[in-house]
Amino acid sequence: MEKIQIIHSPSKEKPFLIINKPKGLASAPLNPDDKNNALAQVLELYPECKNVKGKKDIEFGLLHRLDTVTDGLMIIAANQEAYDFLQDEQKEGRIIKTYQAVCNISNETSNREGFPPLNVKISRDFKLTSYFRAFGKGGKEVRPVTEASGKAALQKLGKRKLYTTNVKILEKTDKKYRVECTISEGYRHQVRCHLAWAGLPIENDPLYNPDKKNAEEPIKFSATKIVFEYPKGDLNSYEITFTWT
Repeated sequence: MEKIQIIHSPSKEKPFLIINKPKGLASAPLNPDDKNNALAQVLELYPECKNVKGKKDIEFGLLHRLDTVTDGLMIIAANQEAYDFLQDEQKEGRIIKTYQAVCNISNETSNREGFPPLNVKISRDFKLTSYFRAFGKGGKEVRPVTEASGKAALQKLGKRKLYTTNVKILEKTDKKYRVECTISEGYRHQVRCHLAWAGLPIENDPLYNPDKKNAEEPIKFSATKIVFEYPKGDLNSYEITFTWT
């Protein structure tokens, strides 16, 4: 089993962990007996985290998740006060997460099934904003939804909440871009799906890159930076370098 890396250990002044989760490891357990995940490793090292009551009983102080195929930074609260504070910060969009990715260039991706028309010009800096809905067999994927999606797609929304991904193109070649994306609130697969919508599917993404459905290489996508206040007025910033080339 892949092992997490501890970037910040909990202290009296800052009772939270920052971990670097490897690719191929789930963020959280599926049931109380599941030990093959990042949170289980945290609880083994820091059992005091078991005293935190989170969204689900088995998630304790977990503030957010990363997809199993994605590596990078995560926050876990080590006491209830830190969890409650950071959860409120997250709800208010004050925890900023940064991702880096290598993207293929595809003129056809935005026309794939379930993607609405894209009315955004792709430039050095641009943003993508949409609602989201589950898509495909078992809701395995998601799709962006806009007012141009049509009545049927809009009716499938759980609630009308908009999510924004800010995209900056760092490097460009004929066939690939390296991009940096920031979000303040996240939906499942948000960045991966938004980039595919823009015709920039992530290299080796098994869900959103139509040319990489059977790719054996790891997805070129990492959560590289996280910035938040704790306590109020004290800015914390943690950053790692991406693990792919």
